[in-house]
Amino acid sequence: MILNPAIITLILTALLTALFAIYASTLGYRILRDWDIESDSEGQLALEKQTYLVSSVLTHLFAIGLFSMFFFVYTADRIHPLFTGAMCAAGSLNVNKYGYPVLVVKLAAAVLSGLWLILNHADNQCPDYPLIKPKYRLLFAVTALCVFDAYLVTQYFLNMKANILTSCCGILFNAEAGGVMGSMAALPSVPAKILFYLSLVLTLRAGIHFRITGRSASLFAGFSALFFLVSIVSIISFISLYFYELPTHHCPFCLLQREYHYIGYPLYTSLLTAGIAGMGVGMLERVRGPESLERRLPSIQQRLCLVAMIGFFVFAAISTWPMVFSDFILEGY
Repeated sequence: MILNPAIITLILTALLTALFAIYASTLGYRILRDWDIESDSEGQLALEKQTYLVSSVLTHLFAIGLFSMFFFVYTADRIHPLFTGAMCAAGSLNVNKYGYPVLVVKLAAAVLSGLWLILNHADNQCPDYPLIKPKYRLLFAVTALCVFDAYLVTQYFLNMKANILTSCCGILFNAEAGGVMGSMAALPSVPAKILFYLSLVLTLRAGIHFRITGRSASLFAGFSALFFLVSIVSIISFISLYFYELPTHHCPFCLLQREYHYIGYPLYTSLLTAGIAGMGVGMLERVRGPESLERRLPSIQQRLCLVAMIGFFVFAAISTWPMVFSDFILEGY
């Protein structure tokens, strides 16, 4: 293991989050079994006090978890000089079999944690906690990802040794590399652009419709999830190429470096925020029903929809900027 304050912080954060999520899930099991808001028994009062405390702590831990995903990638990028052949975080993540699975699990955990935070916020707006059971059912899935994340993070850093020979991003994200990353890099740019901008237009159009009418929340959430996935593929397929001004450099991690003005951070932050907010609109639509929610959910959904639309627009604007204002021409190579 490489002793580094950032690495130790990431391991401790992952373990702390996993342990408290397990504790919260045990409380969630008791709530699913015994919760009765109309009861004034001692057991019910104890559950209400515990869930308030647990929700407050989880809110802070999951918020930290969202930040830790970016901090994990930042750390992987900062330590890449320790490994022969690595040019950025892509090489650092490739030093053992745990690196890229950690990133995937952290992304999934970040999305589910964000959705849990939205559900928890909506639940706390009502005095009768109408979403208490759906909230803790979702927590079981988040807990499973947190535990898996803690295991993978620990294994990744414990099995990391300096001076290991690894592959650079030019090899990993290459059209001839094969695998998932190679397949995304090999996508033809013109069809990829059409799919990207068509998905953007459909998502924004669905968002405007929801903002005006308050209907089709699930449609907007579906398009948000679709555009989120299409955007990840598009970054590797063609968006990154315009920032590098190189027709063969498909790495999504070099965008986080100083040479490119750390543009990856606002790019990825806007996309993740918008994706979670957009999917949150649909999630809240699925839990409608309790009378106490009917007066509050529409305004929460409207705000989430606005956040998602702004986030997607910012992401698309950052992505489009070098296509319009640089001299680099991709098609024809």
